Amino acid sequence: MITISMASSEEKRFLGKVADTALSVMGAEDAALDLTFVGRARIRALNASLRGVDRVTDVLSFPTIEKVSLPLHTGDYPCDVDPDSGKVYLGSIVICKARAAEQAAEYGHSVARELAYLTVHGVLHLLSFDHIEEGDKRKMREAEERILASLGIGRD
Repeated sequence: MITISMASSEEKRFLGKVADTALSVMGAEDAALDLTFVGRARIRALNASLRGVDRVTDVLSFPTIEKVSLPLHTGDYPCDVDPDSGKVYLGSIVICKARAAEQAAEYGHSVARELAYLTVHGVLHLLSFDHIEEGDKRKMREAEERILASLGIGRD
């Protein structure tokens, strides 16, 4: 179950499919998450208060589970299962649309492609992927590319 806030119906359909595909490719079909779009001021405030970085960023992820094991099984996380959906709640992703649009222009691809990438990136963070160490960064990039390729989303 993917909940998307502050987005158009078209964005909800598209990014819901992106998030669902990311979860499926990674073996986490029984997961739920929230995705919210915010403006520059809000993401900067979140970044400053929660990470100590006082600048606008593109995406922030707020996992509820410290270390997710894949493939994901609901029985491994009984305290994190939503009783209504039966899904393991992974956490929240917050994306700044304005920053995504700027990055799309910088990288020479569509805003839709950038939003898809940021959604996948956020989902992977909720699944305990990171990019601090070079080896972890390589694994995360490979997973991002595999998910985007499965959606037919390449570099424009």
